[in-house]
Amino acid sequence: MRFASLSSGSRGNATLVQGGGTTLLIDCGFPFRELRRRCGQLGIDPAEIDAVLVTHEHGDHVRGVGPTARGLGCPVWMSHGTAHAARCGELPELHLFSSHGGPLRIGALEIQPVAVPHDAREPAQFVITRGAKRLGLLTDLGSHTPHVRAHYRCLDALLLECNHDTGMLARGPYPPALQARVGGPWGHLNNGQAAAFLSGVEHQRLQHLVAGHLSEKNNDPQLARQALCEAVPGIEARLSLLCQDSVSTWLEIG
Repeated sequence: MRFASLSSGSRGNATLVQGGGTTLLIDCGFPFRELRRRCGQLGIDPAEIDAVLVTHEHGDHVRGVGPTARGLGCPVWMSHGTAHAARCGELPELHLFSSHGGPLRIGALEIQPVAVPHDAREPAQFVITRGAKRLGLLTDLGSHTPHVRAHYRCLDALLLECNHDTGMLARGPYPPALQARVGGPWGHLNNGQAAAFLSGVEHQRLQHLVAGHLSEKNNDPQLARQALCEAVPGIEARLSLLCQDSVSTWLEIG
């Protein structure tokens, strides 16, 4: 199995996951033409995408889902609540799941939706399994609950939100109401919360730790890196940070 970020941040999110001949696109927060351009940088033809999975209905995650699904003729999977709230237009094929339900099977990959605390209708994040290998995708949540922690054990790779530094958020340009939303229990994980979550999982097994959804206005990559490395000494060699405007490399889970 391998994965790559096409974009990560408040201006658009998309992640590719491949395994056993199956290619999944998790979210698409930018136009179809931009998806094609970014896939090209990874040597991927978008026609290879077998399905689109949607975490929740916020625009930076769904803006391009409808055009992409229609352009590729591929199915879309999302929770019942997200389907009620998202405005994706007519889709070629729509599959609904419960964020508290059992695993889904798409081709060679098993996907476990995980309900998370976020200010959306029925948000979900995903743990994706291929054989004995497990990849966790965990962004867009304001706190890590026992339910979340229980599902993100024994991972081989983890894409983890480090959205903001609390001091930078407090001093930053956001008005008080938006600061409260971002920093609240239904908003986004700060660097300290991400570090605390990391310290509580079996990090020895992690081949890749990827910090994502960093705010361009309320975080600094070095602060995120420092928080994670202080929480788990020795993780730096396995750590990479995503940014909004750059496609990541493919990360192989061996």
